[in-house]
Amino acid sequence: MTPWEIQGRELINCNCSYGCPCQFNALPTHGFCEAMGGISVDRGHHGSTTLDGLTMAVIFKWPGPIHEGKGQCQPIVDARANAQQREALLKIMSGQDTDPMATMFAIFASTVETLFEPIFAPIEFQVDVEKRVGRIHVPGVLEVTGQPIRNPVTGAEHRARIELTEGFEYEIAEIGSGTSRSQGNIGLALKDSYAQFAHLHMNGHGLIRHRQVA
Repeated sequence: MTPWEIQGRELINCNCSYGCPCQFNALPTHGFCEAMGGISVDRGHHGSTTLDGLTMAVIFKWPGPIHEGKGQCQPIVDARANAQQREALLKIMSGQDTDPMATMFAIFASTVETLFEPIFAPIEFQVDVEKRVGRIHVPGVLEVTGQPIRNPVTGAEHRARIELTEGFEYEIAEIGSGTSRSQGNIGLALKDSYAQFAHLHMNGHGLIRHRQVA
């Protein structure tokens, strides 16, 4: 197993209501799951291959709850990546070189029935986790925007966070509102639904934690 490690930022938008029941081991809001987003690798490697500054994105669709499987997945890899970096990112995204079910990549991969050929394209990624604002754009493939949740009466920004002491994706996620659209193999349209902004740090053995569990 080739050792790897990544640190970066994530923006994900799914079709669930704010809070996303999946974060609480509950069934999805509408009975099925649709999601898209991306991760920018600020620092990372796969073996001797450096991944600093590269970005990956994904579109998912499941006909029911994620754990019931039969999902579809469209992986997207930064066009700037060379051949070795492309291979490395795709291995990480597909849960390879990873302990069984140790990361979100491995868990989601186990639920996918249809994996489309990867798209190699420019990925615009602008995400500020703490401010809960972001945009991911892949020309002709997807557009994701995230912003703070607004108080429906005053319009003021509302801040909420989710902390998962035993999570497989993040320790803390800032919760916002997302609107997204994708086309191609998986065409989705999401509006004003759950979005999460998070700092990620993981390797082939799972999440690398920086917070002391209470």
